[in-house]
Amino acid sequence: MARTIAFSVDGPIDRDDLPGLCARICGLLERHRPRLALCDVGGIDPDAVTVEALARLQLGASRHGCLILLENASAELLELVVLMGLDDVLAG
Repeated sequence: MARTIAFSVDGPIDRDDLPGLCARICGLLERHRPRLALCDVGGIDPDAVTVEALARLQLGASRHGCLILLENASAELLELVVLMGLDDVLAG
């Protein structure tokens, strides 16, 4: 089994997209059972829905014994993560 996998999340992300996005990523984690997932977020807009999506993904990953690290996150996205108090949950 792979110990590390990589995937990307592209945007824009609408609130209605969240259940499907979470299901797809959790399915990926279930199949590969990595300890670490590198998530390229360079193509998404820094907004509250995006941060919610990433937090949900991290929650799902933790249920699979996995940690998601954000790659290529913009400064604006990381600032929003901090502003929303999720910097302990989402690692950039």
